[in-house]
Amino acid sequence: MIYLQLFLSFFQIGLFSFGGGMAAMPLIQNQVVDIRGWLTLAEFTDLIAISEITPGPIAINSATFVGTQIAGLPGALASTFGYILPSCVIVSSLAWLYGKYRELTALKGVLACLRPTAVALIFSAGLSVLVLSLWGTGGFTWDAASIDFLAAALFAAGLFLLRKFKMNPVLVILVCGVISGICQWAAKVDWL
Repeated sequence: MIYLQLFLSFFQIGLFSFGGGMAAMPLIQNQVVDIRGWLTLAEFTDLIAISEITPGPIAINSATFVGTQIAGLPGALASTFGYILPSCVIVSSLAWLYGKYRELTALKGVLACLRPTAVALIFSAGLSVLVLSLWGTGGFTWDAASIDFLAAALFAAGLFLLRKFKMNPVLVILVCGVISGICQWAAKVDWL
């Protein structure tokens, strides 16, 4: 039964996620955290980090990770296949249609309208992760004392390195992870 639930949940995500892997993250969060309760929001944030630094598309990595967490290797196969099946069918159909009708004005209009929607989905996922990272599970508040200043500094440094120096995102994630680990360790060590 759990395999069918994983397959159907990720089939639904795969069917309605447009705009790439990051655009699918709010849909995955909704299914996995909000509806099914398979992961907590903190575990979901960890899933995003792990999926981002491992090779392959983030949404497929996320589907595989969730499936593994919930039902082992068969769960990973069910969720991954559920996620990619709609894309395979839709992309194959669209490739045929696009090849045949690429100059059609209506098709150009539809594609132009999907771009802002994809940006909104990516922004929504990023904002959810940012709020969780800076304020924790309690959510956004105007109280400055509730902000995780180490996370805020790492966010600002990572954003700066990515935008200004166009650094490799995996390297930025690893460097920020090492800095965070050192700071967490230093906070626990009894120095006196």
